[in-house]
Amino acid sequence: MPEVRLVGPNGEQVGIVPIAKALDLARESDLDLVEVAPTARPPVAKLMDYGKFKYESAMKAREARKNQAHTIIKEIKLRPKIDPHDYETKKGHVVRFLKAGDKVKVTIMFRGREQSRPELGYRLLQRLAEDVDELGFVESRPKQDGRNMIMVLGPHKKKAEAKAEAKAERAAREQEHEQEQESAQG
Repeated sequence: MPEVRLVGPNGEQVGIVPIAKALDLARESDLDLVEVAPTARPPVAKLMDYGKFKYESAMKAREARKNQAHTIIKEIKLRPKIDPHDYETKKGHVVRFLKAGDKVKVTIMFRGREQSRPELGYRLLQRLAEDVDELGFVESRPKQDGRNMIMVLGPHKKKAEAKAEAKAERAAREQEHEQEQESAQG
């Protein structure tokens, strides 16, 4: 007669019982008989509310996905002969992306005769990497790719850390704003 090692609804060991008796116990306690370890000798079965178990495991998976951070690669395009003010603007975008925990792909596009002077683009990428050194690091060194030169910068902070930091900053600003309103009213 086939037998199973039965585990109760609270994790307590019931012992080795025939399958028929295990099914009767499940019906009596209005629970499901679920095979937990089919390869064990004898197989292990547990009395549980399977619907509740499935719901709870789905909720755990959803919570884990919610806390998971997706790293996004943002792209910034530059030209070798960039105006200083335009460079500062583009650098500001790179800084913002790195603070948010995203990777940044910096592309320098060469046109016409600029292609014969790749060192101009290389120097520009080196300067940008040095300017954002405290926020990110060079993940892939500058590489010539046809008419473009590409470099990837990665953030020092992970996406989840950056999100948590931004949330804390926002909460602090809101608190400060509330205090200012209270002092203006009082």
